Formats: sequence, structure tokens, C-alpha cells
Amino acid sequence: MMTDAQVHKVRFEPVGIEMEVEEGETVLDAAFRQGISLMHGCKEGQCGSCKSKLIDGDIELLKYSTFALPDYESETSHVLLCRTHAFSDVSFELLNYDEDLLSRSIAVKSFAGQVAKISELTSDIRLLEIEIEKPLKFWAGQYVDLTLGDGAITRAFSMANAPSESKNLRFIIKKYPNGAFSSQLDGKLGVGDALIAKGPYGTCFRREERPGPMLLIGGGSGMSPLWSILADHIASEEQRPVRFFYGARTRADLFYLDELAAIATKLKDFKFIPALSHAEADGAWAGETGFVHEVVLRHLREEKLTGAIDAYACGPTPMIDAVLPVLQMNGVEPDHIYFDKFTPAVR
Repeated sequence: MMTDAQVHKVRFEPVGIEMEVEEGETVLDAAFRQGISLMHGCKEGQCGSCKSKLIDGDIELLKYSTFALPDYESETSHVLLCRTHAFSDVSFELLNYDEDLLSRSIAVKSFAGQVAKISELTSDIRLLEIEIEKPLKFWAGQYVDLTLGDGAITRAFSMANAPSESKNLRFIIKKYPNGAFSSQLDGKLGVGDALIAKGPYGTCFRREERPGPMLLIGGGSGMSPLWSILADHIASEEQRPVRFFYGARTRADLFYLDELAAIATKLKDFKFIPALSHAEADGAWAGETGFVHEVVLRHLREEKLTGAIDAYACGPTPMIDAVLPVLQMNGVEPDHIYFDKFTPAVR
């Protein structure tokens, strides 16, 4: 048991939220544990999403990337909450916060589970299905940390299923040649193997009851959270225009095309727009070519969508970095852009 001396108070301004942090736990982990959902991304000091300013108190920062927190910011009392340990009562100014996120916080918990099925979607994308022992409450677009049986390998993966399927979770995962987790998906990991899901995490979840157009923009395994958001949107029966852009190299890298065609017949104003960056390998491809951000730009300029647009972008960091300015320069308000950068695992 921790003694009282090792527990400190944390206060967040300007929202006035207070909580406790134990010595040895990061401020961000303490917030997750107590169901306070602060802005976050990688949770590993790589992305800068949880950057805040220390107002007062005694803290220490674990190792982090200077891309996420440059020296000139650390010298002006800026910190990354995912890397911050507290050694006294502390207070921080949140630089980024989202009232909707804070109001819909879900406490992070661990769920024991097992592999139910692994199937092949493309040459390098797999669908992992797991069953967990008790229901996980999450918002469409969020993710969990999956830890394999022996506890040695943990990776973050976004759910591809709607939140209504709370005990059977699905994940669309891209395989990397030396990926510690993804390389297990072809034979090493089998049905019935134990794993632990810990979550939910993530700020890129579906915002409800918005009448304006919804843009879904993904590449690779970025399909996973977008598939969850789309399924949740369909279940809600909300009526809004939906444009789903998906970037791939060649036609062989596309999947769920039949399912997307069926969705197009069900939703009143839905378009799936795949973009192939290496379409020349396909010869007869008549669809969009180029990188997905270029295709999004063309469509936003040609199809003048009316109403406040919500955009959800999920995929590799270079894709997100290219898409964000395209959205902002074409009338999507920054606070209506939700994104999830799939950063490579920290070795």
C-alpha cells in the first residue's frame, strides 16, 4: 500500500479539475486511472499532445523527444504530462483541452481476454478479433493497449468495431517486417492465446449530433478507428453527408470494398473515395490517384460542402502532417479536426 506521504494533489487550470497522483506514476496515467481524459496521443513523450505548463510544484520529467518538447519550451516550464512525475502538490495550465472530451471521460481499466480469430485482409493487413471477459465502454475511434500473454510486448491498437460490441473487439492491424506485435499475427499468435486490453485511450472519437458533413480520412491501419466511427454513425441513424477518403498504394491494398458499396446504398449521402499513390501498377484503375491529402484537397475545392465540417484523420504521421494544413486552409475549423497519428513503436 502507498502511504499518504507518497500521494500528491494535482490541479489543472483553467478547468479547475483536481485529482491525486502517486509517486512513481505519471500525471497522465493518474488522470486515466481516475477517469479524467486529458488531451493525449502517443503516451510516450513522442507527440506533444499532452504538453502543458507547470504553474507550481516539484516535478521530474522522464526521457522524451525534443520534437515533442523543444529545449526552449522546457526552459519556460512547459512539460509533457505523459512524462511528468510529481514530488509535491502540483498545478498545471492545460494548453489544449476539450470540454467534450472531459465531459465524456471513461476510467482506464485492464481487461483479460483471448484471441478469437485472425484473418487476412490484404498482403500486409490483418484483422485481429479478441474476446474480453467483461464489457469495455469506449467511444468510437478510441484505442486500447494490447499486451501479449507473457507481458513482454504491448502495442496500441484502435478498435474497428462499434462501441455496442463491448466484449468482442476487432482491430485492423498493418504488419511490419520487424514489428514486435504485428509479426506475431501470421502463425505465432493463435486462437485462445491470452492477452490483456487496457483502455480506452484516445481523443479522436466520434462527436455526436452534429449536422454538418463528416470527413473520414485514413491510410493503412487508420481504417480501424474510422470503421468504428462509421459503424457508430450508421447505428445512430444521424443524417449527415459522409466522405470517406482512404489512401493505399495499389488496388491490392484496398479491402472492405463490398461492405463500403453496401453502406453507400444504406446512407443517404455517402461516398467512399479511395486514392492510389502507385496506380500505374494497376493499369486499368479509373479512380483517384495520388496521395490521400492531394485527393482530399481536390474534393474540398470541387465539391463545396456546406455546414460545419467535422474531420477525422487516422494513419501514419506523414499522412496526418500533410492532411492537417489541407483541412485548415479549406474551411475546416481547427477544433473540428480530430486526428490519431500512428507513431512507430518506441524501441
